[in-house]
Amino acid sequence: MFSVKELVESSTVTSVPSNYVCHKNPEDSMSYYETENIPTIDFHQLTSSDPSERSKAIQQLGDACRDWGFFMVINHGVSETLREKVLREGERFFDLSKEEKMEFAGEKILDPIRYGTSFNLMVDKALFWRDYLKCLVHPHFNAPSKPPALRETLEEYSRKGKEVVEELLKGISLSLGLEENYIHKRMNVELGCKVLVINFYPPCPKPELVMGLPAHTDHGLLTLLQQNDLGGLQIQHKGKWIPINPLPNSFLINTGDHMEILTNGKYKSVVHRAVVNTKATRISVGTAHGPNLDTIVGPAPELVGDDNPALYRAIKYRDYILLQQSNELDTKTCLERIRI
Repeated sequence: MFSVKELVESSTVTSVPSNYVCHKNPEDSMSYYETENIPTIDFHQLTSSDPSERSKAIQQLGDACRDWGFFMVINHGVSETLREKVLREGERFFDLSKEEKMEFAGEKILDPIRYGTSFNLMVDKALFWRDYLKCLVHPHFNAPSKPPALRETLEEYSRKGKEVVEELLKGISLSLGLEENYIHKRMNVELGCKVLVINFYPPCPKPELVMGLPAHTDHGLLTLLQQNDLGGLQIQHKGKWIPINPLPNSFLINTGDHMEILTNGKYKSVVHRAVVNTKATRISVGTAHGPNLDTIVGPAPELVGDDNPALYRAIKYRDYILLQQSNELDTKTCLERIRI
């Protein structure tokens, strides 16, 4: 396996190797809305003991899920020190020697720890300008033993992130007119599968020719994301690509395919992509929070009726992940496979 980091460092790269050149679709260059206001959820209000304040935040959360599938969370209580340490220790992992990193290469999609490049080398038509480290961090925590501080840092970060997401899921349940712990119980969130991915996007001499990650949706219920100060995330909204510039010390949250399945299409997963730049390395840390791997996910019965028939067939979460990760990453094609 030859990583993008090695490629960039092996020589003064002035052009892009042909196997990294992505053939773009017309929609890849859809114009931007530069001034769109991304929804912002104040976590402090969402967890407030003041009923009217909390009710307002729940309404805003529901609107964000319905209209965008994407929002920022502020005042979440996760320290800036910890957030910066995750990015720093993540970068140190990619600075390890090739031999050290290959100890964690893994072979199977659901291996507890997996270091790799692109998305899936077996199916990618063009390679993506990205190296990654994936760790299953819940219900059992896994992380590399190198560099020394990485494991402890990721464990604390995962625990804090889990607390934020579980409160968001309570708010989302209430926004749907369900009881607060509905999603927790139905999706077995306490034993849910959480996949933490550190993405490493080195600078590229011709960023317009490559993709960090192509347009896709995430599996799971919610993904919690942070990044270093280099932009690169774009989301699709009303037929346009919108570049995301998060507020300082905020988390980015997007709804995943299993939120769309569970809500029977009321809260749709959002298509997004990662682009690269010529200047410096972009690092992002995303944690996909999903049901337990053996949970069968279908539309919630409370959200299905004569006027609103089930849109998706039920599927075990494990099987869905394997389906998505074994095929090309391509917008919402995986979700389309289970559409009724």
